[in-house]
Amino acid sequence: MTIDVVSANGSGCPLGTAAATVSPDNKAFTISYSEFTAKVGADSGAADFRKNCQLGLNVNVPQGYTYAIASVDHRGYAHLERGAKATHSSYYYFQGERHTSKTNRNYTGPFDDDWQRTDTFGVSSLSFLPCGEKRYLNVNNELRVNAGRSDKRKISFITMDSTDGNLDTVYHVAWKRC
Repeated sequence: MTIDVVSANGSGCPLGTAAATVSPDNKAFTISYSEFTAKVGADSGAADFRKNCQLGLNVNVPQGYTYAIASVDHRGYAHLERGAKATHSSYYYFQGERHTSKTNRNYTGPFDDDWQRTDTFGVSSLSFLPCGEKRYLNVNNELRVNAGRSDKRKISFITMDSTDGNLDTVYHVAWKRC
C-alpha cells in the first residue's frame, strides 16, 4: 500500500502541515499534523474556536484487493479551563460514496493532559472501496472549543499536534480480496 496526501484544505492544515506515512506491515497509515489547534480566550482570534482539516488521500492497494477503515487512533493535547468544552469530530468517506462514517468526542474542563480515543467500526459497518475503483479516501477532522463559563482572559485549547511530533492519528485498515 502507498498513500499520498493529494489535497489538504482547512484552517487546521495549511499547505505543507499534514503528512501521511504507511506502516511497514501495510496494516495502518499515520497522518501527522503540525498546526492543528483550536482555541478561545486571551488573545484568540474570532475564528480560532473552530479548526478543520479535510484531507483527500490517494491510497494505492495491491491488485485484487480493496480496503476499509477499520479503526482510527486519535491523539492530541488539551488545556481546558473550568467551564470550557471541546469537541473532536471525524468523518470518513470515499469520493462519490454516500456512506459516511462519523464520530464525535467531547471534553470538559478543567482538563490539562494528553487525550486519546479510538474509533472502531464493526464488521457490518465497514465501508469498503468498491473493487476495481480508484477513488480518494476523504478524511475530515474538526476541533472546536467553547469558552462556556470559563474565565475569558485565560486560554483554552485542543490540538492534534505536539512539539515532539509523536501525537499522530493512526488509521487501521481491513483488507478484502475482490
